[in-house]
Amino acid sequence: MKTTIYSARKIITMNPNRPETSHVAVRDGRILGTGTLDELAGWGPYDLDDRFADKVLMPGLIEGHAHSMEGALWSFTYVGWFDRMDPDGKVWGGVKSVDDVVARLKEAEAALGGGDEPLLGWGLDPIYMDNVRMTRADLDRVSETRPVGVMHASGHILNVNTKGLELAGLLKQGQNHPGIPVGDDGLPTGELKSPEVMMPAGKHVGLDRSFLASDPGALRNYARLCVRAGVTTSSDLGQQLDDDLLKMFQDVTSANDYPVCMVAFRINFGMSPKDLVDYTASLREHSTERLELGRIKVVADGSIQGFSARIRWPGYYNGAENGLWYIAPDQLAEIYERALAAGVQVHTHTNGDEATQLAIETLETALRKAPDADHRFTLQHCQLASAAQFRKMARLGMCVNLFANHHFFWGDEHYNLTVGPERALRMNACNTALSEGVPMTIHSDAPVTPLGPLFTAWAAVNRRTASGRIQGAHECISVEQALHAITIGAAVTMKMDDVIGSIEVGKRADFAVLEEDPMEVAPEALKDIPVWGTVQGGRIFEAATI
Repeated sequence: MKTTIYSARKIITMNPNRPETSHVAVRDGRILGTGTLDELAGWGPYDLDDRFADKVLMPGLIEGHAHSMEGALWSFTYVGWFDRMDPDGKVWGGVKSVDDVVARLKEAEAALGGGDEPLLGWGLDPIYMDNVRMTRADLDRVSETRPVGVMHASGHILNVNTKGLELAGLLKQGQNHPGIPVGDDGLPTGELKSPEVMMPAGKHVGLDRSFLASDPGALRNYARLCVRAGVTTSSDLGQQLDDDLLKMFQDVTSANDYPVCMVAFRINFGMSPKDLVDYTASLREHSTERLELGRIKVVADGSIQGFSARIRWPGYYNGAENGLWYIAPDQLAEIYERALAAGVQVHTHTNGDEATQLAIETLETALRKAPDADHRFTLQHCQLASAAQFRKMARLGMCVNLFANHHFFWGDEHYNLTVGPERALRMNACNTALSEGVPMTIHSDAPVTPLGPLFTAWAAVNRRTASGRIQGAHECISVEQALHAITIGAAVTMKMDDVIGSIEVGKRADFAVLEEDPMEVAPEALKDIPVWGTVQGGRIFEAATI
């Protein structure tokens, strides 16, 4: 058996038994040991590889909440507010007004030529445009003959033009659904909220399978983004998995050069609670080294910046109506009870604190019926949780994955518009979660914000908004805590901490290869550390050539 020993300027292990070392030995894709060269030589013959001698190694970074549709969406037109880099490394400039969005979509429409092929844009962020709402009339300026749609940055709102509404059968009076706003003419404005109204229209504007899944090329593109970000394991949090999609994931991830372990969660859409749990449990036997299966994602509410999250009294700071429930309480209860009985882990999307409270209370009741001492049910986003809610989570054995990137991308808007100053200061309360003993990680929710755990760590450490303010300094965490969150912390929330998350004997040989030491640079510079590439399962991937 061949052994390779890698030297490095520094190896940050996230193993308290030996926090820093200079060498790591790899055999058969697993970590044989860490330490000095003399110590590792005791394992027998080896090849010494010095290619990382001037680099810093960390455990492979783990993205605990992202979506592989980040790879798929680059097949469409980016119309977000912030500049954004695509899988090829090209940076697309942000657009700053509805007119700019229309202009970029017109360019894409002209490139399509004639015909009625749908046109899709993504990343729209109207909250930065004085919260102006895009209408079907705006998108009719792009085309009146082809269906045109734009997905918001949150992923919870879709705008479509008149043609798109017609094809979906929605352009009629008498609509009585909170997710279908109507105009003065009694017809839908073109803005659609919540999956049950977005998805029927989405299939006509190009947002069908790509809303949740990827095609093979997109899944490979997503993996390229992971290497550029130092990610060796990524959740795909919310696939509408079926046998056909499962085969595609198996085929793509089994390739010898596929650089990431994907952890694909089955979303609760499209199945009864019983079928959801039974099917998800059956997927576990199909897990491989690069495809982890057998977990459920439930969506309880919408997004805060889209005003579709469910929040408790006193509601939205600007007086907007409360958001939408995406699941009925009895359905959530049945999923929790069946999943606990079957040993299937559930992660639940709860942006608003009212949705968080529902999840907590539902799980408490379910645990009385089906006790599980190590369920690690995890709340995803959980942005407005109070200290009391964190204490309850800890007592129930729950984990949390907080959306630290929100401080930068929407912090100012939360302060001024959505939840107001007091609650904005406590959003994504990393320090409180840790203080109350809740296992915690942090995430990007790509494509909602760009994939990049070092940026996410920076966001949790500094809590700096886009305008430069530090929002909620009491909730800042240390660099060491943030690095823990994007490695072993994320592994804990996915029940994979026995396999990944630290550089120690027996675990998968997953490393992030960095040009600078995150423990030595200024905390403000965490997000700017260049990533050379990754090692995943002992295989080496350089970002520059991926």
